[in-house]
Amino acid sequence: MGHIVNFQRPDGKELHGYLAEPAGKSKAPAIVVIQEWWGLNDQIRGVADRLAIAGFQALVPDLYRGKSTVEAEEAHHLMSALDFGDAAAQDIRGAVQFLKGRSAKVGVTGFCMGGALTLLSLTHAPEIDAGVTWYGCPPLDYIDASKIRVPLMGHWAKQDEFFKIATIDALEDKLSAAKVDFEFHRYLAHHAFANETAVGPARIAATQYDPVWAQQAWDRTLHFFGRTLG
Repeated sequence: MGHIVNFQRPDGKELHGYLAEPAGKSKAPAIVVIQEWWGLNDQIRGVADRLAIAGFQALVPDLYRGKSTVEAEEAHHLMSALDFGDAAAQDIRGAVQFLKGRSAKVGVTGFCMGGALTLLSLTHAPEIDAGVTWYGCPPLDYIDASKIRVPLMGHWAKQDEFFKIATIDALEDKLSAAKVDFEFHRYLAHHAFANETAVGPARIAATQYDPVWAQQAWDRTLHFFGRTLG
């Protein structure tokens, strides 16, 4: 369904990503999908494919420049080496600008590390029309909520050991004070509850896929993007 495309960052450097497109909808609304710490793997390509089936163009920028892993230690190393500010202001904004050339409206969504980058990108890329973050948040000092001027949805796990729900309480307060248009949903679930590969002995500790909550969160997400992107 998808294929690799090249696009330019605002600074002129070239980057590639995985683009999934809906059949027969060349001007369909578009969404940038931001990876978890694993990299541009089959699971995140599947997220883009799912969005394409729902009628959206979906582009996953390759933030790790071709690297990916199934090992938590290596994933942590790759994430730690990533310049989050550069990724938000250049890689993700470049992906948004590329899609703006193909669609009138572009949203951004991301999971775990990608959820944190979704929030950061909303402060760095004024071209974005809406955002959905999934169980990922940067340090709150890094979020200038006054720059978030588009609708935002968030999906959070009450039993998340990586992003404590108390942090999300504080994030809500910060967004409310800045009068951001947001809606957050909380689920009695663990981190990565929407990642279908977080099952069995191979999953890392403190993560757990939950198909019921995942489906509800996806239903909400698709309705939100349908409303905000058209």
